Amino acid sequence: MKKRSLILVTVDCLRADHVGFLGYSRPVTPFLDSLAANSLVFTEAIVAGAPTYFSFPAIIASRSPLALGRDILGIAPGEPTIAPTLRQAGYSTAAFLSGNPYLSARFGYHQGFDTFRDFLDSELPAESALNPSAKGGMSHLNLRLQRTSRRSPLTAAAYDELYFWYCQWRTRRETASMDRLRRYPAADVIVDQARSWLSSLGDEPFFLWLHFMDPHHPYYPPGEALAALGESHITDRRARFLNSFWNRDLSKPRLQTYRDEIISLYDAGIYWVDKQIARLVRSLQQFKKWDDTVFAVTADHGEEFLEHGNRYHSPTNLLEPLIRVPLLVRAPGAAAARLSQASFSLMHLAPTLLEAVGATAPDNFQGRSHWQQISAGALSSTPAIVECIAACNNPFQSQNRMHSRLMSVRDSTYKLVIDFGHKKDWLFDLKNDPSENSPLPDDAFPQERVRLLRAALAHIRSMQQQRDPGLRLRSRLRDLQQSIDKRRIQQKPNENSFSSLAG
Repeated sequence: MKKRSLILVTVDCLRADHVGFLGYSRPVTPFLDSLAANSLVFTEAIVAGAPTYFSFPAIIASRSPLALGRDILGIAPGEPTIAPTLRQAGYSTAAFLSGNPYLSARFGYHQGFDTFRDFLDSELPAESALNPSAKGGMSHLNLRLQRTSRRSPLTAAAYDELYFWYCQWRTRRETASMDRLRRYPAADVIVDQARSWLSSLGDEPFFLWLHFMDPHHPYYPPGEALAALGESHITDRRARFLNSFWNRDLSKPRLQTYRDEIISLYDAGIYWVDKQIARLVRSLQQFKKWDDTVFAVTADHGEEFLEHGNRYHSPTNLLEPLIRVPLLVRAPGAAAARLSQASFSLMHLAPTLLEAVGATAPDNFQGRSHWQQISAGALSSTPAIVECIAACNNPFQSQNRMHSRLMSVRDSTYKLVIDFGHKKDWLFDLKNDPSENSPLPDDAFPQERVRLLRAALAHIRSMQQQRDPGLRLRSRLRDLQQSIDKRRIQQKPNENSFSSLAG
């Protein structure tokens, strides 16, 4: 019997309520909507962590993001993931990832891939070239004015306002296109690479992982995508202004002025991903590989647009726009089904996909396969655990990884959010308050609160008991070696300068 191949598509920042097959009214995912009609659709798919660096260990390695310790990022050297598991089973493996630094070889995501391209070597414009308000683009006079303005909140606000509009005036003389302003390779570039790789294969089974960044900020979708959504009036210059304004430290009412246009930019990025996924599937059909391929599409986390005053996807809360993502799995011979009975944690995705292609999951995977259940159109009800380190916005700085834990425990009806640092928790009734505007009183639904608290405690104990000291040690050694290498690189110019003086 011929082995099934596997394609995993992950889309950065794609929230569940912005795809048509989960109810979005705007036609941003026409192809995925048609694919969903013949797929297993998970209406309550929940990430195991957010943002990217807390989400992907679960997606790729079926491992809780903090299981090796909060100071460990990425995949440990030698840690089993989907890729080495399938390569050992005779699969060709490849990954084409759109330049997300947290999914690089530095953090172990290259392991098990015959071909691995993260596009971090692509030419990107300097920040100061794209944004004159960046520190590197400020004159000495402006820097002095900025420092002087900080003497009071009023003068600081006045300076920031004047300098922002001065920068907008300057950029009117520039002609930077959307393609020039984009910080990541667009989805068509990634699909071109994948198509080329697929065309080189013979009849052997394969595993292909694609990661798209098009909906990620800054939002610079192709003009074709904007036109398709009826947003042709958003020009390159307008998109640049919108991104600059949206990135400012302003009150919610002021930011709200441009929210609809920002969402249009975001939606256009999703549309472009959908269009390129359609092109990829047509290629699979052309190469006679589609009928033997399991095809999964999901996201690492969502995105916030001021619903609770926040933008982007900072790990400061675990609200639904951030943790609920789309998930569809199309498998040959599997009947279409809409799985809405319970939450499905992406912790279980890797073992489920492996069973779908007939492979055995590694013993140390912390999730378990649900393939038999979902093939029958059912899904058992178990709480989904999401966790991160609160306010860890820059994990490249190791000290930022050591803040307190933030966790949510969610089933199809209730969600408990636990802030370990402030020793607080909030219970939400997702059926009656889907927007999470009103946490329930502390004395409400005590049985449900206790049940979810017990699930949180069981999770923490399980992670402590299952911690692999070998994987943790290898991760620490890798981080240490990278720190040493970085220090050597930084010291080289000084050494050369000293040598020239000594000579």
